[in-house]
Amino acid sequence: MKLICLSNNPSKPCFVLYFKGVALMLDCGLDISQLTHFLPLVTIPGTVLTKVSDHFGVGGEKRKLSEKLGTELKECMGRTFIDGAFEFSVPEFGLVDMSQIDAIIVSNFTTIMALPYLTQFTNFRGKIFATEPTLQIGRMYMEEMLKYVERNPKLKGASFWKEDEFASLLPSSLKEAKEPRGWRKLYTKHDIDACLSKVQTVGYNEKLDVFGALQISAVSSGCAIGSCNWIIQSTFEKICYLSGTSTLTTHPKSMEQAPLKNSDVLILTCLTQTPLAQPDPMIGEFCQNSVLTLKHGGSVLVPCYPSGVTYDLFECLSMHLESCGLSNVPLYFVSPVADSSLAYSNIYAEWLSKAKMSKVYLPECPFPHAELVNSGRLKHFKDINELGSDFRMPCVLFTGHPSLRMGDVVHFMENWSQNPANAIIFTEPDFPYLEALAPYQPVMMRVYYCPIDTSLNFLQANILIRDLKPLHLVVAEQYITPPPLAPQRTDLVIEWEPSPLTYKKYEVLNLPVKRQWETVHLDPELAAGLEPVEVRPGAAICMLTASLAARDNKFILKRLPENQQSDPGKQGEGDATANNSKTYAFGSPNISQFVEILTQQGISSIKVEETESGSIIHLPNDDTLIQVDSSSTHIICDDEAIRVRLKDTLLKCLKQL
Repeated sequence: MKLICLSNNPSKPCFVLYFKGVALMLDCGLDISQLTHFLPLVTIPGTVLTKVSDHFGVGGEKRKLSEKLGTELKECMGRTFIDGAFEFSVPEFGLVDMSQIDAIIVSNFTTIMALPYLTQFTNFRGKIFATEPTLQIGRMYMEEMLKYVERNPKLKGASFWKEDEFASLLPSSLKEAKEPRGWRKLYTKHDIDACLSKVQTVGYNEKLDVFGALQISAVSSGCAIGSCNWIIQSTFEKICYLSGTSTLTTHPKSMEQAPLKNSDVLILTCLTQTPLAQPDPMIGEFCQNSVLTLKHGGSVLVPCYPSGVTYDLFECLSMHLESCGLSNVPLYFVSPVADSSLAYSNIYAEWLSKAKMSKVYLPECPFPHAELVNSGRLKHFKDINELGSDFRMPCVLFTGHPSLRMGDVVHFMENWSQNPANAIIFTEPDFPYLEALAPYQPVMMRVYYCPIDTSLNFLQANILIRDLKPLHLVVAEQYITPPPLAPQRTDLVIEWEPSPLTYKKYEVLNLPVKRQWETVHLDPELAAGLEPVEVRPGAAICMLTASLAARDNKFILKRLPENQQSDPGKQGEGDATANNSKTYAFGSPNISQFVEILTQQGISSIKVEETESGSIIHLPNDDTLIQVDSSSTHIICDDEAIRVRLKDTLLKCLKQL
């Protein structure tokens, strides 16, 4: 059993698991963190473009080379950015033959984002499994990002800066970029539709057969609507894959732990990206900072994704504003998929927590934002062009993209960032907020960093692992060392005895699970002719000769064809079909009976010595030694006639069938 990691970022995982002859891909996450290396896609020409100048090196040949770079790299407030079409870090699909991948299992809508690169640009022909919310919300994420990119496209690419000859001229920020030659431009709407049409939706605890070799099932992971952990098992082995898991009580259905217990291997990934920040205090700070800004006459800008934690922020903030006497402050949600996002959240009742689900049967909308929309407190628009006269300030505006590199948030950053009364509050942990703000500096508005990541932290993960009791644990290499920002925090690591197995990109990890048993079925016609013999109470055995049929990883013993049964040349020496009267010996010899028979045959001076593993019988007059242990019997004798005689005597002391 082997595991190959195809991704650098454990929060955007992609693995290939080879188990019982099946190649199974676990998730297909897209790393978008490198967006911070690019200039923003501005909706309306503004201050960002006025601060941009070409990037040049210094002196002689370097100057000549850097003239090429000047068309691709731009200086903005002392930082160097790529001025070109956005590119994304795709999993390294070239490590394995994609035509040999039998199936892909997707855990949540954040780990499906790279799927179009696989289905549309490789020779993959297998099956894809995901829950219905993962499929639909994943589609929203893809389409939102695509619309942001296509709305203000940059037609030219940027590839010169990746060449080796320019490596010495690059600023440190670009030198640290991870494998830029593997970055790819974004897929198209056709790619998204063609890709997602291949996905087969599954429900929680639905058991699926994968080519007869494995059975897979999804159980709720508690992290997002429709998110799941996967159980992969054969008849005798069990592997659990935990990706994006939360034990907190939020809007998704709670995590199911019982089915994950006592696995042979537990693969754990997607732990919190903010181990030093807890979700509940961060939500409290978010609400307090919003109120503080609004009371000073400023507006609040919240870069966000169209789903996930955004739903919780609508609920918590609206309640907090009401308690502070600010219920008249409008909330705006601007996204190309705002309509579908709010609609889908209210129709997935069976995928929500018990508290949310119970409201559906009253009947009520599970989320408060439905009431906020109906009352006019929360207004949603596809883009800034729809705001019109309904838009008033001060307000709280939720919009994307959290990277601040694309989407409507770019427009508001250019218009609001120089007003110290306004504030921007970062809640998504995918991007360092200082990196996101870099092209807009100097920023006069207040900046708050309140990252909210409901995924397992290290304390919760260690408790969960102890409860699940796997035989072996597999985690990312960085999960067993303290985070770089807190090297002294030895508590922020995964602790497990024995030491967990670790993975990193390009590494082939051999999992310590060996196949020892296989289930074989008896054909009814063959079974009807068997005559078992009881060897002890409750246990009966018989010998048989049959043909083994193997197909789709299922094994069946069938009767031999008539021509093979009647052909002596095709039968072995011990074939019961050829000679029904033949008996078979089994078990360990009865030493007392053996000595008694030898004495009756006139062999004297028999010495028996008991050992830890069995017995040693010495016949000094015949210069013979017989060693008997639990698994074998050895006759050491120079006289062939005596050896054969002793062998026949030993066979009489075995059980007969």
